[in-house]
Amino acid sequence: MIVAVLTKAENCDFNYLKQITETTQGNLSVQLKKLKESGYISIHKSFENNYPKTTCSITKAGTKAFEDHFSNLKNYQNLKL
Repeated sequence: MIVAVLTKAENCDFNYLKQITETTQGNLSVQLKKLKESGYISIHKSFENNYPKTTCSITKAGTKAFEDHFSNLKNYQNLKL
């Protein structure tokens, strides 16, 4: 779901992703770390009003992987067994 959200937005902050995915802070952190390690997203950390701010955006590789996955799901749906 994270990648799907990021395909529709230029970037999203951590709190928005936490809210939209209805997950815990720890779970989201692990998922974001794995997506970053895979090269699907980039993560930018900064401070805003002395509070840490984490912003995520999708990479070209992430966009391609998402499109390929979606295409494979459509092909699977159209399979005649």
